[in-house]
Amino acid sequence: MPTTLIFGASRGLGRAFTHCALSQGHRVVALVRNPEMAAELRTLGVEVVEGDALDQEAVAQACRLAGHEAGVVSTLGSFRQPEPVDYLGNRHVIDEMEQAGLTRLLLVTSLGCGDSWQYLPERARAAFGHEVRLKSLAESWLQSSALSWTILRPAGLQDGDATGQAELSQGKEMHGLVRRQDVAELGLRLLADETAQGNIYAISDPTLQRG
Repeated sequence: MPTTLIFGASRGLGRAFTHCALSQGHRVVALVRNPEMAAELRTLGVEVVEGDALDQEAVAQACRLAGHEAGVVSTLGSFRQPEPVDYLGNRHVIDEMEQAGLTRLLLVTSLGCGDSWQYLPERARAAFGHEVRLKSLAESWLQSSALSWTILRPAGLQDGDATGQAELSQGKEMHGLVRRQDVAELGLRLLADETAQGNIYAISDPTLQRG
């Protein structure tokens, strides 16, 4: 049974990854800040470390519990939070993985990060450009680490059932929407795919329309 360690597991995209990994029979370990969310995830069968990704010791504890064979997913974000979890939290994950001997990380950021900033519309830059820049710092920190990494940049996230129509692309302009469930399913596939290591992918669903 593969072990998947998830940072950001309690809500949104991280929660989708958690459900997807559990449904595939993975042993799932998660670092969770909120005690109520932690209790809820435990009832689903998740092994929970209670703590904050801004606390390096809590991140280290989660890495030790998961074990060095675990694949790691981080969906950490700090939208409308004062602390820069997008960068600092992810930096702690990367650093503590290296310390604990874990090697495989799927970092989930967003469209507009890194070299895709040029494609981010002005209104999007105004709305969440700060978070995108923090996520870009995390991407840079990861790319200069010793880890076997893959970066996944989703389009605008939507709730709802997976459509099965989401598409991965590399090095080209991409916009639109994608369901969280599709990101989780394709993301776990990338995590297990050795050929995805050292690659950056955007993910969007051409069948979804805004409005």
